[in-house]
Amino acid sequence: MEGRTARTVRVRNGAVSTSDGPFAETKEQFGGYHLVECRDLDEAVALAMRIPTLPYGGVVEVRAVEAGS
Repeated sequence: MEGRTARTVRVRNGAVSTSDGPFAETKEQFGGYHLVECRDLDEAVALAMRIPTLPYGGVVEVRAVEAGS
């Protein structure tokens, strides 16, 4: 389930990159979360690319949340 419903978004060498699954490194810290409603995972990733901490080493994990969870 993780690889199909999750993406990790980060900036490397000035370019935004995404990878399948939630792969934040253990040295990274949890700094909060955003709960947004999107049509699909692609729209959620596009929104995550706009998070202002990405260019400064931030990592955004995008995960699907099922209704009623």
